[in-house]
Parts: sequence; C-alpha cells; structure tokens
Amino acid sequence: MLYNFLSPLSEHLQFFNLFNYQTFRTGGALMTSLVISFIMGPAFIAWLKEKQKEGQPIRKEGPETHFKKAGTPTMGGLMILVSVTVSTLLWADFFNPYIWIALLVLVGYGLIGFGDDYLKLTKRNTAGLPGRLKLLGQFVVSGAAAVAACMVLPSEIATGVAIPFLKHTYIDLWWFFIPWAMLVMVGASNAVNLTDGLDGLAIVPVAIAAACFGFIAYLTGRVDFSEYLQISYVPGVGELSILCGAIIGGAMGFLWYNAPPAMIFMGDTGSLSLGGVLGAIAVLVKSELVLAIVGGLFVMETLSVIIQVASFKLTGKRVFRMAPIHHHFEKKGWSEPTVVIRFWIISVILAILGLATLKLR
Repeated sequence: MLYNFLSPLSEHLQFFNLFNYQTFRTGGALMTSLVISFIMGPAFIAWLKEKQKEGQPIRKEGPETHFKKAGTPTMGGLMILVSVTVSTLLWADFFNPYIWIALLVLVGYGLIGFGDDYLKLTKRNTAGLPGRLKLLGQFVVSGAAAVAACMVLPSEIATGVAIPFLKHTYIDLWWFFIPWAMLVMVGASNAVNLTDGLDGLAIVPVAIAAACFGFIAYLTGRVDFSEYLQISYVPGVGELSILCGAIIGGAMGFLWYNAPPAMIFMGDTGSLSLGGVLGAIAVLVKSELVLAIVGGLFVMETLSVIIQVASFKLTGKRVFRMAPIHHHFEKKGWSEPTVVIRFWIISVILAILGLATLKLR
C-alpha cells in the first residue's frame, strides 16, 4: 500500500524512490512484522491466559517432560497472522495478484487452524476438527489458490513443474497441475503442523524456508537474474519476497515468546497457515520440488509418522519410540533444547542445498 501511494512521489522527491525497490520494502515488512509482534505479544498472551484457563491440552501418551507445559496458552498463530498480514498489505504492491493468492492461503488455512484450536480448548482434548473436515477445508482453499495461480502465471509455464538442477526443464501436467498444486499446499501445511511439537522447533525452520523462498522469488521476478541463473522469469512474482520478509519478522517476534520455556504455543492457527503459505509461494515461483529440499525437516517429520503408522498396521511393531521423530529422540533421552537446536542445524544445511539448485544446473 505504501508502494502504491508513495512510489509515484519519487518524481518530485528522490527519497520516495526507495519504495520502488523490493529489497527496501522487504526489509520494511520484516521490521514492521517484528515490531507488531513485540508490541502485541505481552497483552495478547495475558488475554489468552485469561480466556484459556487450562491452556492447550497435553497428549497423555507424550513425553513426560511435556506435562509441565500444562496451562500454556495456544493460538499464538493469531499473533503471527496479524503481524504478517498487516505488514504485507502495508509494504507490498496492493494490486499484485501473487500477493493476494498467497494471503488467501495464509488467512484461509489460519481460519481452519483456529477452528481446530478452538475445539481442542472447548472440548479439552487433542482431537480438534475431524480430520476429513480439516482436509476438506484445506483442499477447498488450495483449490481456489491453484486455479488463480494458473490464471496469473505465464501461460508457457503455468501448468509445468520445474526440475531442480536442470535448465528450463519442465514437466507439463496440464490440468493435473491443479491437484498437484493443491497437494503441495496441503502437504506443506500438515508437515509444518506435525513438526510443531517442541518449543521453537517449527518456527525457526519456517523462517529459514521463508528466507530461501524470498530470495528465490526476488530472483525469479528479475529478468536479469533469472536469465543468468537460467530459471524461468515470472513477472511480478518478486513481490512475494515482501511477504516472505513479513513471515521472517513475524516468526522471530513469535519466537521471542515461544523460546523455551514457551510462554505461548502457535497451535494449528499458526502451523497450518505458515506451512500452507510456504506451499503456495513455492507453487507461484515454480519451485515446488525445491520446497521438498529446503523444507526437508518437515518432510522427515511427516515420513516418520507415515512409517510409524504403516509399520504398526502391517507388523504390529513400531519403528520409532514415538512419532513424529522429534519425540523419538526425546524418548531416547535427548533434552528438548538439544533436539530443537540440532533440528535447526539440519534446516540450515537443507536450505543451503535447496539454494544450490539455483546455480548447479
């Protein structure tokens, strides 16, 4: 919004030319989101504590160390949603379609997560929304976003899936692209949701992934850099770097209050929305497979659950002491901070590998 109002003034005053630079507005979005989180955090947490007398329900079969977290309020994802949405609308091009598609997923998935968290609190159990109903909502939102993506992306690559490490190589899915894009968004959303089980575990990898895709969006939206790196040029998609900056700021602001011992949990309100928007951004910048590398930690967590369930149903035996895999390491005796920090290191390594796909072609 600031861009639309202030950039035209650059003809009269040189200072306002800053608003023509996506890098400047990305930094502005990051800092705005961070400041909003810092300002609203204390009052918001106090309000949640008042409303949620007993806090988020704790899984009875979970690690024993988690029982001391009883009473910690959840729905902290609302703080992230507010800070990210407000700062994005403030600093991004208000008329950019890619921004609105990504925000549709962010807010839509956030509402689904809010409903899930609300039912968990009111029913005092960890079930929340029925799984099928939750998935239906996710697929409806992602379906609308996928159709919109096909309409705004360049026609020659709109339904294609880029292959990492290969120059301008796409597999054209035709109309199968829509279910593919839906699967990417729903899969990313639930993968982040599964990872969100320890204080700070999910939010930092989300911020790392957002930083990577902010960089990718910026390069993809620049004709000079995209030609040099031999990746597809998508006009206007660079604005998504501003949304990514807002996600980083909101994530760091939330981490201030979510750092061990957590004062607040983000709940499904945050994890579903953040995972979903990362999937949407990956679809829009034509880097869906790169997301599987950059977000490899989320993939690992999801696979551990799939393997555990499949093994138990087929053989009656469990592969891990507990799934998702971060609980397996807790059961082995690793302290929570040890698990979290080592998983952060894994996220950094995977992010570097993901970014390497841009050059190694």
